[in-house]
Amino acid sequence: MQQIKAYLDQIASISAADWAFFTSKLQRRVIPKKDVFLKLNEIENTISFIETGVVRLFIPKEDPDKEITFGFTFKNQFVSAYDSFITRQPSAYQLQALTETTLLSISYNDLQAVYKTTQIGNLIGRLTAERLFLVKSKREQNLLNLSAEERYIKLFKERPELLKVIPLKYISSYIGVTAQALSRIRKRL
Repeated sequence: MQQIKAYLDQIASISAADWAFFTSKLQRRVIPKKDVFLKLNEIENTISFIETGVVRLFIPKEDPDKEITFGFTFKNQFVSAYDSFITRQPSAYQLQALTETTLLSISYNDLQAVYKTTQIGNLIGRLTAERLFLVKSKREQNLLNLSAEERYIKLFKERPELLKVIPLKYISSYIGVTAQALSRIRKRL
């Protein structure tokens, strides 16, 4: 709980009563390595804070080699199929734990209760949503403005631990190249 408290304290000061109410709604979940914990066409019912682990966001395909990985989320970050969460519509993608992952999750209904009951809930919700938007926007800008090689270098300058935990086939999909093209990039570097 200290990790999520530290994260939220960066956003706003939370009263003891608001913190107690919020934490009473959190549920700890341990997701096994490689487990897909939100499947295609399911409605996302939680937003989760990652205590430990790495989560991949991807669009599944009949041929697993053609899956499209478009996001990774790490320790001390929120993860959700957020568009499905807020619209209550089926998700167009899946969430998978790449390592054993521990989450602190809050359901849609419980989050609505936090918004209604606490003084700080709406502010935290808005600022967290803004952070999720900025991550998405940055990714889109990188895809449009950087070469595959530049995206690869930037990814590993920002997250050097990725090489240890994320298979290269997911990284190649994430930066928008084939596994063979990624291999050539890695040889050049």
